Amino acid sequence: ALAGRLGVAELWRGDRQVSGEVVLSELGETRLVLLRPRLLMNINGVSVAKAAAKFHIQPEDIYLLHDELDKPLGKVSMKQGGSARGHNGVRSCVECLKTDVMPRVRIGISRPAGKVSVERYVLGRFTREEQEVLREVLEQSVELLLRHIIDSGTDTALQHTKVPPGGRAAEKT
Repeated sequence: ALAGRLGVAELWRGDRQVSGEVVLSELGETRLVLLRPRLLMNINGVSVAKAAAKFHIQPEDIYLLHDELDKPLGKVSMKQGGSARGHNGVRSCVECLKTDVMPRVRIGISRPAGKVSVERYVLGRFTREEQEVLREVLEQSVELLLRHIIDSGTDTALQHTKVPPGGRAAEKT
């Protein structure tokens, strides 16, 4: 959604040095490096750290976008650093960058209902109804992120999105 909003959605390129796909953009005077890691969620911090080193981005200028079980589906919030709160992808980034100062956009997906395990839930697919909610949420997330980048006046920002292989992606219709 962010790459589309910035007009660079067709420019993603694989980058073996960072174990992911990268697209470069600008927002005013701010250089943006968007990253889609191609590593498993539990080790995606390796990709983020490699991209940070390659593009000379400080951890406080790296934005992590991730799902959040403890937020209702459709709720979005910004968090300034802090613990990973059990999120393995965030934990990997904190470990690889050796700091937890990265701002985060937390996108609520709710906890699973009934006896569905958390692992099965987060690796499952969204229903059509959930997909509709998430389309709007992604738009809100992009606006929140862009506002934060503009307001913070950082020189660089790294946007990190990740859906694990076979992860909770949109259903194929």
